[in-house]
Amino acid sequence: MTQVPLLPDFLQFLDDDIVSLTASTLIVDPQSRHDYRYVSISQLTLWLYLMTQCQLKLRHSVTSLARTLNFVKVAQIKHPLEYTLDQLTLKLAERKILTHMPESWT
Repeated sequence: MTQVPLLPDFLQFLDDDIVSLTASTLIVDPQSRHDYRYVSISQLTLWLYLMTQCQLKLRHSVTSLARTLNFVKVAQIKHPLEYTLDQLTLKLAERKILTHMPESWT
């Protein structure tokens, strides 16, 4: 999968939540800034996160959110666990969707 670097030059264009996740990983392990798995996310992850944000802001239907949630869960399985930023971003997208879905759907 193609990776999107989250270097300081690009962070200013991203969502506050993505910036916070990136900063948190760097605070926990400052040496991780030299490992691309900690300072980049896949295009798929970024796309799913942005799609989630758009659907929530545009108040898409629960059915649409459920479909996106399925995509997020599949992406979580596809990404290796050592790709920390991908896993954290996908978990954030999942959490955002679940907080907006009725309890009967979760």
